[in-house]
Amino acid sequence: MSDSQKKHSILLVDDDTFLLDMYSTKFKEKGFDIQVASNAEDALALLKDGLSPTVIALDVVMPTMNGLELLEHIKNDKLAKDSVVIMLSNQGGQSEIDKALSLGAKGYIIKASAIPSEVYEKVMQFI
Repeated sequence: MSDSQKKHSILLVDDDTFLLDMYSTKFKEKGFDIQVASNAEDALALLKDGLSPTVIALDVVMPTMNGLELLEHIKNDKLAKDSVVIMLSNQGGQSEIDKALSLGAKGYIIKASAIPSEVYEKVMQFI
């Protein structure tokens, strides 16, 4: 089975339920298996339970634990080692981008400057 035929999965982590629904719809249309978490703690629990999606898309700004802290846990706890982590955030400061990339994120997408179909296309570039 080629990469383009392979069924991909994505874990979307964002505290904005509207955005979770919007991105879930777009990725489902494209054939992805979808898991969602509305906070970093739920995402961490899923990953510790063995979830290892093709892609993990993390928001940065979330209550309690932000996406960069979650990414640090994923790296330090060696969770979802084969997953591609992409930050999907409206926080576009260079310090956030640099930190995310240094922690192992493969990409950083600014939500405000990309419609869902563009987010999908950018995610596919990293798979």
